[in-house]
Amino acid sequence: MLLADDEAMVRAGVRAILARDPAIEVVAEAADGCEALDAVRALRPAVALLDIQMPRLDGIAAAARIHQELPGTAVIMLTTFGEDEFIGRALREGASGFLLKADDPRELLTGVHAVAAGGAYLSPKVAARVVAGLRSERMAGGGPARNAVEGLTGRENDVLTLLGAGLSNAEIAARLLLVEGTVKAHVSAILGKLGVRNRVEAAIAAYEAGLAGRNRRTGA
Repeated sequence: MLLADDEAMVRAGVRAILARDPAIEVVAEAADGCEALDAVRALRPAVALLDIQMPRLDGIAAAARIHQELPGTAVIMLTTFGEDEFIGRALREGASGFLLKADDPRELLTGVHAVAAGGAYLSPKVAARVVAGLRSERMAGGGPARNAVEGLTGRENDVLTLLGAGLSNAEIAARLLLVEGTVKAHVSAILGKLGVRNRVEAAIAAYEAGLAGRNRRTGA
């Protein structure tokens, strides 16, 4: 994975946390968004962990470029800024995870594994803010999301429900007794039909449409 933060002390601390897990390998570090983008282009890591405020190119702009050019690399934002504006922008631009530097270090390891496996992950504090915002939107009317979900097939609806619960493609395949390639095809079809760009936006659409009540796992 790639680790990008403009503060060397922060990078050292995060790298020390990641080193606790032998399944996670940091293949490169970057001190700004341009360096991060270049490293992703050269190394194609499974995950890019980006700070938001970095020189030359901020983390959210870098996330957008990575999502557009190199969708095989999932992006997690790791920041001190948990304001709704930053969360919303990051998710809209293609981030699959959003973690706070004040979170328990175990959240970082859990989030990296979830995103690397094709899922999405929000730290509990961030998830609470997102859910609160979505609940307000649903009270004002969640018709568009419900109408979009109605256009899905029964199997796509099943996949979306589990995707909204934060399950990876492999976990969805095991739950529904499908091969992983079939799940990937369903996810691609779901994104197209819902008009969303990534799994996080699809999960949000699932919540807005009322599928969250059927979810069996939270955290994404």
